[in-house]
Amino acid sequence: MISSRLRRAALPLIAGLGLLGSTLAVSSAQAADQPLRFGIISTESSTNQSTQWQPFLDDMSDALGVEVKPFFATDYAAVIQAMRFDKVDLAWYGNKSAMEAVDRAGGEIFAQTVAANGAPGYWSLMIVNKSSPYDTIDEVLDHASELTFGNGDPNSTSGYLVPGYYVFAKNHIDPNTAFKRTLNANHETNALTVANGQVDVATFNTESMERLEITHPDKAAQLKVVWKSPLIPSDPLVWRTNLPQQTKDELRDFFLSYGDTARQKQILEPLQWSGFAASDNDQLLPIRQLELFKQRAQVAADDSLDSDDKQQKLADLDARLESLNERMDAREAAQAQPAGNTTAMATQ
Repeated sequence: MISSRLRRAALPLIAGLGLLGSTLAVSSAQAADQPLRFGIISTESSTNQSTQWQPFLDDMSDALGVEVKPFFATDYAAVIQAMRFDKVDLAWYGNKSAMEAVDRAGGEIFAQTVAANGAPGYWSLMIVNKSSPYDTIDEVLDHASELTFGNGDPNSTSGYLVPGYYVFAKNHIDPNTAFKRTLNANHETNALTVANGQVDVATFNTESMERLEITHPDKAAQLKVVWKSPLIPSDPLVWRTNLPQQTKDELRDFFLSYGDTARQKQILEPLQWSGFAASDNDQLLPIRQLELFKQRAQVAADDSLDSDDKQQKLADLDARLESLNERMDAREAAQAQPAGNTTAMATQ
């Protein structure tokens, strides 16, 4: 069944009777004849992504009764900025870029992807060419000054934030100075340049590896994994908080029911998903922890700071980390309660 069309209601507000002037306010709701704009982060070429995403977007258009237009960009920041200025209505992000969208672009998480293989998330990787003499991340770091490093987009969770903490911050290493040369690119570019011998080591992730094994199996066969991260939560879906409630309700209904039929599962297969699950901003709590851990390591290692100033900064970061720990403990406790006895967790 096709739902009612999304609307943007222009609501004139008259400032007062008998006045010469009036004030007109226009709501931010979605007009029935305006397309819904869906932001898609850049993990590979836009040509590949357009082919993978269009059947899903077509189904969304049919279900909502409004055209859904994809917004592809060359980097994550462009999608975040587009949401900030209401040029994108909802978007698929990684956790790091979703955190930026929530904090700086008026975004709110409402769902998360469910992996086709049933995995509760995915993993960040560090890869080298299969002919590389290095088999472990320690060997790579020991020879970093001789190597070219392909880092991820600065707003990428698996390509930048996670390896930035677990591989570099915890080992007190600055990748920008440790390697002979450091480049930033999307997942596909990192993998292809390593496979082609143009970059010695690069960040990657398990989802992109599975996709590469389908789209470029010859290149995937040229890669060797030297490091695998702890689990990263599945990717979130984020909408603008100033969308009208009717739009949000229709979007939530569409996403949470999608993937039930064989046809829908086939459409999701190239995206490596089986469907979507409800989520909220608290999905970002472990990512916020990583960000703060990284900041703390940087402050602790900064010898240019005055001793008192450093101690104050560290104390502030420790307090923020403790607050996050308490929220995570409360969230886990609520999730462990029997159904019907849970307390709604406030999002931030």
